[in-house]
Amino acid sequence: MTVLVSSFCEETCGQTPDAAPAWAARIDALEAEVAALRQVTDTEVVPARHESPWMEGCDSCLPQSSLASPSQYPSVKVTGFFQADAGWFHQDAANIVAVGDIQDGADFRRARLAATGDVAENVGYNVEFDFGFPGRPSFMDVWLEVRDTAWLGDVKIGHFRHPIGLGGLTSVKELTFIERGLPFAFLPFRQIGAMTSGADEEAGRTWALSGFRFPTDAFGGQIGDNGGYGLATRVTQVIAEDSNGGVVHIGGAYSLIDPSNDAVRYRSQPEFFIAETGGAAFVPAGIPSSVPPFVDTGVIATNKSHLFAAELATTSGSFHAQSEFIHAMVNRFGGSTVGFSGVSAQAGYILTGEHRPYNRKAGVLGRVVPNSNFGKCGYGAWEIAGRWSMLDLNDADIRGGRLNTSTLGLNWYLNKHAKFQFNYIHAFLDSPVNGDSDANIFAMRAQVDF
Repeated sequence: MTVLVSSFCEETCGQTPDAAPAWAARIDALEAEVAALRQVTDTEVVPARHESPWMEGCDSCLPQSSLASPSQYPSVKVTGFFQADAGWFHQDAANIVAVGDIQDGADFRRARLAATGDVAENVGYNVEFDFGFPGRPSFMDVWLEVRDTAWLGDVKIGHFRHPIGLGGLTSVKELTFIERGLPFAFLPFRQIGAMTSGADEEAGRTWALSGFRFPTDAFGGQIGDNGGYGLATRVTQVIAEDSNGGVVHIGGAYSLIDPSNDAVRYRSQPEFFIAETGGAAFVPAGIPSSVPPFVDTGVIATNKSHLFAAELATTSGSFHAQSEFIHAMVNRFGGSTVGFSGVSAQAGYILTGEHRPYNRKAGVLGRVVPNSNFGKCGYGAWEIAGRWSMLDLNDADIRGGRLNTSTLGLNWYLNKHAKFQFNYIHAFLDSPVNGDSDANIFAMRAQVDF
């Protein structure tokens, strides 16, 4: 080093070799100072903290160096999906009188874009909007989540699905049929609120408890001093399982709702839905521009309603099945308490041999993934399924009607992210005003998600 410095000084500074030792000494001193600084920064730095049960066992999480490494947060992943539906209707004369002459049609049932990710190791978020749902775009799952808290499990705050209903908590991307069963009509579903939840995946157990404002609009908003609150809770348990992934699942749920508008209303279409769009202007006057409700309680004045739910599910080999029962009790102003019920039972069999897995974190049946994708070397996965659903909205002087549906389904999974669904739905309507009637619906869906 001394030789190099001497040459440098002779060429650039005009100094003689006798001055080299002074330059070398200064450089050696600088090198020593840098080495000392490195030794300090490599020493473990433990920030001062107060003892707390929240910090037990966290010494390994504390920073090991004061030199900050580049952060991997916030992270972001863009996701989305769409469902394009088409439906054809055949009604008998009595059904046309009861609900109107329903037109054949096509629509984007859902068209969603979302951004999801983490802002820290234990804090995640999701921001999802639907461009096919009324509101256009509407808020879907918009929330932040703090995971693995000391006593509360995972804590979620925002706009999301609340914990009641096996069908309601199954992702719409993973439904066996085009729509959820008729008991779905009772659910508070997405509202703005907070939820604590957890899962013991090894034991096959989940739990959740949420509080929310009710009812919210398509953008998650809710304003009102007169009530406007609700709670929901759900527990599930795997009671039997085998070495091949087969399980038997049971669950129960409860929800209490105090609506801000002092009213509730339950109604439902026959498991197929086409939303009213701008093109409805071309439908002749008096003709329904969407699938109308077949059963409807009308507005019921109340300050409190209760939902009780029970569920059963199983998956074994290529077979899977699930059922649920939901009962609603409404405490009316100036009248007796009324009760309404919904039940559904469904089963499916995957003809190509795949297994529908069980989602132990959510306590629902998961996604069918083909063993071989559709293409030169495969045909994807094919599934047949059947379902019966019933919704009874008659009690005391509330005569909302009774609806039964029988559905046959054929699903073609091209790959993990794309599928076609074909449903034949036979609806039996018992209307207190118009008597019995029937409708046949042929429906299909194309879906892709990413």
